[in-house]
Amino acid sequence: MRLAETFGNIPLRRFNSMILEQFQTDRLSMGKKPATVNRLIATISHMFTKAVEWDMVEEETLKRIRKVKLLPENNRRLRYLSTEECQRLIDSCDSHLKPIVVTALNTGMRKDEILGLKWDNVDLKAGFILLNQDQTKNSERKEIHISPTFLETLKTLPKREDVPHVLYNPLTGKRYDNVKRSFNTALKRAGIKDFRFHDLRHTFASHLVMAGIDITTVKELLGHKDLKMTLRYSHLAPSHKLKAIVTLDKILTQQPAIQKLYNSKVANNE
Repeated sequence: MRLAETFGNIPLRRFNSMILEQFQTDRLSMGKKPATVNRLIATISHMFTKAVEWDMVEEETLKRIRKVKLLPENNRRLRYLSTEECQRLIDSCDSHLKPIVVTALNTGMRKDEILGLKWDNVDLKAGFILLNQDQTKNSERKEIHISPTFLETLKTLPKREDVPHVLYNPLTGKRYDNVKRSFNTALKRAGIKDFRFHDLRHTFASHLVMAGIDITTVKELLGHKDLKMTLRYSHLAPSHKLKAIVTLDKILTQQPAIQKLYNSKVANNE
């Protein structure tokens, strides 16, 4: 949706909060998410900021624009696959997509990290992948350990001296830029709905937590800078709270050795 198609015929000085609030309502009724609408409003606000700097409109118009409140967002979506769904998805993938999905499920890597992965990043003998700063979202180097299943997948991938990437199109010799179409096809074959490629990363993290792996370790494996990002998975491990309480109970009720000996003698009438 291009903003020019909606607002192209409206003079700058006529813009006000009512026009933009109606725009918000219209976009929501079209099924757009609050986050998407907020990005559009932010873009419009920035455009008017520049317009004031360039003397194209008075500052009073910008003040009217800034009165528009952003919509509340709820971006904490957490969708993950069961182990049975994971296998169904893998079995439903085309040959080029299967190693990509296996990589995502076994490493938690982001799509761009996977598609941009090069053999120079992979150390099969040591069993890890080292992503450089220019290959990660947060611009920090990241070390990823290779699981046995993922190792077997890597060993089956063909290598070409003229192609640096691990995953590439054999017809062109170039890396894949997008696998959305083939991924959606695999989802339909597997009967999986309401699922995105990024949710493979959620699946990786969710199963780690449900297996009892602590949140700090999951944070490191995902490459999160802030623990808050990882805490979204904490509710999947309610047992860790019970374990903590039981451990504390044992500590608090533990009696000194001399007291235990005395209680034993009393019990035996010694």
